[in-house]
Amino acid sequence: MIRTPSETVLDRARVREVTGVFHALDSLEAAGDDLLRAGFDRSDIDVIAPPDEVRRKIGAAAYIPAEDLADMPGVPRQPFLRDDDIGNIKAVTASTLGSIAAVMTALFVFLSGGSPLRVGLTAVLVGLAAAGVGLWLAPRLFGQHKFRGLEPSVSARGFIMWVRVRSDEQVSQASEILLAHGANAVRVHEIEIAKTPEDLPLASLRPDPWLGSERLGQP
Repeated sequence: MIRTPSETVLDRARVREVTGVFHALDSLEAAGDDLLRAGFDRSDIDVIAPPDEVRRKIGAAAYIPAEDLADMPGVPRQPFLRDDDIGNIKAVTASTLGSIAAVMTALFVFLSGGSPLRVGLTAVLVGLAAAGVGLWLAPRLFGQHKFRGLEPSVSARGFIMWVRVRSDEQVSQASEILLAHGANAVRVHEIEIAKTPEDLPLASLRPDPWLGSERLGQP
């Protein structure tokens, strides 16, 4: 039987976390900023995925209280990113894709015998087009928050934050920060996290549009 990407587990890890539920997106973002300033690594801070993804992955369980949902394995997460982080990612992605496309196009046109003017114009146009694709693609690859405009409905249920900790000192520090920003149900738990191909930033890209959803080499 062929497994879908969401069913394929790449790795499992049992981690210790401080978790809390926020009822305001601004409070969650402020807590995340303070955690980063306190020395927590960005890769150790997760927030719950947008509602549509949560419903898609865990079905009816998505409607249980957020305070209980925080302890459930398999609840989809996304990295903690601020709007300015998304802006930086978009800028880097757009400039990188644009530069690569412009250089490759210029080289191709030049080797094809094009005039210097044609080389320059074609490279600029293709570079701008590639940069535009990068601006559109970046938020979709790197987990852009999709809560803007949904705050009233999502806030009522709560935004979950998870902070991985490795010492009692980190437990106390993370708990204090979450509580200081109004988090509810702040507690420490141990949970097993499974990583699937869908959790990888570039998992949704397919270099060949004729390929199906099955893994390469799958019989």
